[in-house]
Amino acid sequence: MSAFDAPDVLLTGRVRHRRLRPAANAFSYRVFAVRLPLRARAARLASGAGASGDSRLFAHNRFGLLSFHDADHGDGTQTALGWIDALLHANGIHDARGEIYLQTFPRVLGYVFNPVSFWFCERADGSLRAVLCEVNNTFGERHCYLLDTGGTIKSGVPLTARKVFHVSPFCKVEGTYTFRFFFDKTRGCSLARIDYDDADGPLLVTSIAGTTRALDASNVLRVFFSYPMMTIGVVARIHWQALKLFAKRVPFVGKPAPPRETLSRARGESSGR
Repeated sequence: MSAFDAPDVLLTGRVRHRRLRPAANAFSYRVFAVRLPLRARAARLASGAGASGDSRLFAHNRFGLLSFHDADHGDGTQTALGWIDALLHANGIHDARGEIYLQTFPRVLGYVFNPVSFWFCERADGSLRAVLCEVNNTFGERHCYLLDTGGTIKSGVPLTARKVFHVSPFCKVEGTYTFRFFFDKTRGCSLARIDYDDADGPLLVTSIAGTTRALDASNVLRVFFSYPMMTIGVVARIHWQALKLFAKRVPFVGKPAPPRETLSRARGESSGR
């Protein structure tokens, strides 16, 4: 058996977001994502077996009902696996030789907008070594936060990063993100929580939670019809929530220039090796 034999999976669940001030605002939407084991996919492709789930319904680098394109991630010029491996090595992380799981929205009928994608980078023993949060805004800009404790990242451990990238016109580019990732592999569920604090304290509470199911033809059809036009809906909902904040007279913040660097590295407290 290959060391990298993890299957592709769908993740179905909810995004929840709550703003605490100066005017309260909250929403919850159903979403689905894919979680792709990049090394397993590369090994299957190299062996000629093809990546699990790839079909006319879920395609790789071509049109499909749902599809994953390497060009939608990283610098857009190489494979997702090649890009993340090079990034980790360039930042002194040489022991993430295990599986790398990319959790992201797929293209739906050729279109996608990903507010955030998560790259979970494991050691050979399956422990979580680092997490890369790849953030996009609606202006076509991208920034990555590399979360690294120097040791194993345990479930639920807080990981902080200074905010340096413009996402919302109702938040300044200042303050701190606190990330927490929870996994229950037995039940096939996961939770990513992102809290944002500015100079005045807690401001936003966001979570992405869901359960996994096989990425096969029947489940692709199920999520396609259960979550109609989801990726277009992501953008529509972003603008709808912006209109609600504007109507509540939340102060508008002009867009600053993006940071010179496309990567911020954040070290958290080590939870052991």
